[in-house]
Amino acid sequence: MQIVFMNRLSRMSGIDQEVYAQLWIGEEEGIWNLGWREFSEQGDSPDSIWYEGSSWNEMLCVYRHELAVKMGEGYRPLIEGIFHEEESLTNRNQEQLKLQYYSEQYGNETVYEELCAWRRGKASSERKAPYILASNRLLRLLSAFLPHTTEELLQIPGVGEAKATQFGMDWLAILSAAPRERNFPLNWVHEVIHEDLFSSWLYKQKEIKYKKQLERLRLHRLLLQGIESGLGLEQLKGETQVGRRELLEAVEELEKDGYSVDKLIRFELEAMPQSEQDAVWKAYGELGDVFLKPVLHKVYGENFTAAEGLDGYYERLRLIRIRFRREQTAKLGLATNF
Repeated sequence: MQIVFMNRLSRMSGIDQEVYAQLWIGEEEGIWNLGWREFSEQGDSPDSIWYEGSSWNEMLCVYRHELAVKMGEGYRPLIEGIFHEEESLTNRNQEQLKLQYYSEQYGNETVYEELCAWRRGKASSERKAPYILASNRLLRLLSAFLPHTTEELLQIPGVGEAKATQFGMDWLAILSAAPRERNFPLNWVHEVIHEDLFSSWLYKQKEIKYKKQLERLRLHRLLLQGIESGLGLEQLKGETQVGRRELLEAVEELEKDGYSVDKLIRFELEAMPQSEQDAVWKAYGELGDVFLKPVLHKVYGENFTAAEGLDGYYERLRLIRIRFRREQTAKLGLATNF
């Protein structure tokens, strides 16, 4: 096997003992191997094989995820730039991440729960998904720094003029009632953060990010294999242990990436009358393809209900939309060439 990459890492174990490790990538006849080996005074540990297979992209995802785990445990590399990605934190991003880190460590849980309760009520009354109103991260930031004025509210990352105008009075009513130990501006945060703990937290965020990427990559691979084998959504759900909604989102991503998913679309639309498919296609042409509900109402009526629920109808609308968008992209390409 030919070693194509190797790096040495170390971390402190106990008071004075330093533990070393070696990370390597090898290749032999188109098969990639990714491994980890630790060295200590007690002797070398056997190799841990993180990946063995033919996919460079999957190997790279495994590499980044497992490495983030190790660096979250305190390992640091001899050679920097070990994640092999074009990504660097600007000073602004660094400061925002420190605010996020602080909010996760020192947030006021009582206030956070009050903000969550507000979000649930607001989402219900406006019939919107809660995360559209405010993310958990934003509510954590609010609960930790407790802005008492609109000017202070606007210093929280994720709060712009629109959100401050729309929800500011509601938030401030909750936040102003809570006592706080520190004031604005928030330039004191970096002084109270332990840099080593913050670094470990950053690697934990990378671990979460790369785990999601790896899961997405493996889901796409299983989907492509299943589609090629002629499986439908219900069978793919069993194969992947993923819900139908998430499967459809992944199918749409595959289409955007240039993979053919038409075999699955034909399978799922086989029982749908062509006249009904044509009506959906026409509605997309008239109303656009961004929102599904107007298309549903156009085709089936404003007050349409179904005993079996509307999920199946929305699934078919999304599948037809994939074809519609593909054709529009092809037409745009032809127009551009001319």
